Amino acid sequence: MNADARGRTTGTGALCVLAASVLWGTTGTAATFAPAVGPLAIGAAAMGLGGLLQALVAGPRILGAAHRLRKERGTVALGAVSVAVYPLAFYSSMHLAGVAVGTVVSIGTAPLASALIERVADGRRLSRRWMLAAALGLLGTALLCVAEAVHAAGGDGPDSATGTLAGIALGLVAGLTYALYSWAAHRLITRRILSRAAMGAVFGLGGLLLLPVLAVTGAPLTASWSNAAVGLYMAVVPMFAGYVLFGWGLAHVPASTATTLSLLEPAVAAVLAVLIVGERLPAVGWTGIGLVVTCLAVLTAPARRGSAPRTRPAEGGGSDGEAVRAYDIPRPPVGSRQGGSG
Repeated sequence: MNADARGRTTGTGALCVLAASVLWGTTGTAATFAPAVGPLAIGAAAMGLGGLLQALVAGPRILGAAHRLRKERGTVALGAVSVAVYPLAFYSSMHLAGVAVGTVVSIGTAPLASALIERVADGRRLSRRWMLAAALGLLGTALLCVAEAVHAAGGDGPDSATGTLAGIALGLVAGLTYALYSWAAHRLITRRILSRAAMGAVFGLGGLLLLPVLAVTGAPLTASWSNAAVGLYMAVVPMFAGYVLFGWGLAHVPASTATTLSLLEPAVAAVLAVLIVGERLPAVGWTGIGLVVTCLAVLTAPARRGSAPRTRPAEGGGSDGEAVRAYDIPRPPVGSRQGGSG
């Protein structure tokens, strides 16, 4: 495949991740329409039911890949546990620190966690482009976080500040688990497992783990039609459709690139929080959004023709029938040196 075709393939993967990020950015605002439903119930319903729906739709592909999935059961288990922990930490973070801060911390810290995981587990080096994009995106998310944290704490006393700090801590947990299940799904795809089978297995098992939490905390979801509608929307649109798109994206870009592209989510969440929820965003917060957009522009800009990586034989199963090639998802042998994701 020539450089132009490689660029189109990677570009398609990036667009899938960006589309998923837009859908995910609506979750915090959607949750505010069911104020009587606690964050644990919202998280368990969204990721639990959404994960089970993914597994149901991908059932035949999961069965077809059962042998390979059993061989990678450790990776599947790590991804499933991370899927179960992530929504509980993420929605609790937003509940305590606000939609914008919770989303910013949870998603903003994921690229660093993802890069560390890839460096330790895969020996993968990151390109200068990725580091520049990540620096811009993280600076932007930090500005968003500071702006919203100061506003949330101002005039509300120490309890509000304590809640914001607790929300930030839970956001860090969410960022780590997001990076872990992204890496796990990406690793399965590189091991010749189709993206739908990989995502269906990881998210289906994660959904099963969340069912007890939903059984204990989910009664308010059935208390009114509006609560039920919020739960249904969260499960079907951002969680099911969003993660199908994310799985397609992971078939063409490394996990560190995908988590960096998903920095669009806190920007979308912050804008929706201002426009719909009524949260206020100071000028420094809008500056942060601008930096996030710049980060995405840097990361998705076409590479120079002369800088395209050399191709190697296909290494993994791609997005349902299409092989993932070495230039899409590099996986070096132990001790080798690796080019980055730019």
